[in-house]
Amino acid sequence: MKTYQLVLVLKTSLTDANRKKFLETVKGWFGTAKVTKEEEWGEKTLAYDIRHEKTGFYLNFLLESAKLPADLEKKLFASENVLRHLVIKQK
Repeated sequence: MKTYQLVLVLKTSLTDANRKKFLETVKGWFGTAKVTKEEEWGEKTLAYDIRHEKTGFYLNFLLESAKLPADLEKKLFASENVLRHLVIKQK
């Protein structure tokens, strides 16, 4: 099994209920990957505006899987709620 780290920056205009609903959708995109750790880093000021947003809500996931779904990053990029994402394969 390989370990992956996924960091998401979401729009802060999402309400708590909408954010939780969206995160359940994102977890569905993980496919067979197992979420070993999930952290909410909270709202932080961005270094520069992204899509006219000055702040973002940060989330960190650690995932274990043989391979992440091929379309995961494509779905994250296409989502209007995700300002930025970063997927890192760890050793």
